[in-house]
Amino acid sequence: MPKSSNPKLTPELTKVALFSKEYPPYVYGGAGVHVEYLSVALAKLVQVEVRCFGDQATDDGALVVRGYQQWDETKVGSDPRFTGAIDAFARSLVMAKDRIDAQLVHCHTWYTDMGGIIASQLWDIPYVLTIHSLEPLRPWKFEQLGHAYHLSAWMERTAIEQADAIIAVSRETKADVLRLFDIEPERVHVIHNGIDPVEYRPTPGADVLTKYGIDPDRPFLLFVGRITRQKGIIHLVNAIPHVDPALQIVLCAGAPDTPEIGREMEEGVAKIAAQRPGIIWVREMISRPEVIQLYTEAAMFCCPSVYEPFGIINLEAMACETAVVASAVGGIPEVVVPNETGLLVDPNLIPGTFEPADPAAFSIGLADAINQLAHDPALCARFGKAGRERAIAHFSWDAIARTTVALYSSLLEERAEIR
Repeated sequence: MPKSSNPKLTPELTKVALFSKEYPPYVYGGAGVHVEYLSVALAKLVQVEVRCFGDQATDDGALVVRGYQQWDETKVGSDPRFTGAIDAFARSLVMAKDRIDAQLVHCHTWYTDMGGIIASQLWDIPYVLTIHSLEPLRPWKFEQLGHAYHLSAWMERTAIEQADAIIAVSRETKADVLRLFDIEPERVHVIHNGIDPVEYRPTPGADVLTKYGIDPDRPFLLFVGRITRQKGIIHLVNAIPHVDPALQIVLCAGAPDTPEIGREMEEGVAKIAAQRPGIIWVREMISRPEVIQLYTEAAMFCCPSVYEPFGIINLEAMACETAVVASAVGGIPEVVVPNETGLLVDPNLIPGTFEPADPAAFSIGLADAINQLAHDPALCARFGKAGRERAIAHFSWDAIARTTVALYSSLLEERAEIR
């Protein structure tokens, strides 16, 4: 953006507000992980106030966190499936109306997007949205939200098309934003997700394996993620009969989006477990140190997603020196370099959908890639080493925070010029 002819007219950036549904200790997906680490990295550069869903209340000086709890009225007298979207609108309104002394608000996911647009109007500040996923590309959410899916999509579209800037977490996500929304290309910026390579590093051990019934003397494949159509876990379950039975399968998978996919997962795993040994399904949320040990000890990690704007989970595995088998969708090819840090499998999605043209072929393709790595430990080790090197070189949170602050500052400068 052009430089101001009088820099003194541009206020110095000293404080930003982040709006997010997820923030520790209530994190269940990649967007929550992103906000957690980004807020800490930003707080090294400017003051940060996080407003999020929950009962959080912390203040360490540079980083203040304030939780907003659900209003009971949003659950009364309506279709229970509507609660999530209506509650998001209600909490966004309260987040936005509370006094803001930050110079800019930065929202994450549709749950808080309306908070950004309302805060911008009330407090006369720019707002930025980070796109972690897009409602038009998640049609399966109708199964979870009912007609409230139309409300979530409307909130997202309204906020995106009026935002001062959009951050896309991958080049593929930027292309989706420009294709699906009425927004000028210059307002969309690609800033990747990141990783803390000090925390996410090879951490050997057997105690976590033993705790969850994993044989430490046998190699295993690891999946970590929610039970949702987006994550493609059913395709992985259907691949298991074609996977070398010498390989244990560890599924850290919980929080099904709907009862329907929960039952589908139950039936699929039960059927496979009756046919082969070594299926371990960890249903509860496991701690970060535990999952880091699982990443480290796994022979490989599998991400069979059919929609993944970035795929931070692959980066976590790579940082722990673990080879990756992943689907070639969304931002994943910007993270996983095929035949260098892992293997990519094309699900051959039906155009305009997130359904593989041949689901059985996709599952067999996953199994073939898994077997290739299972039969070549040296290749696994080489991919793992290269993966960690790539994570350190390209995805530092401190570098991402500096790029983000530069964008914030450019927005303040642009607004000062207009005035």
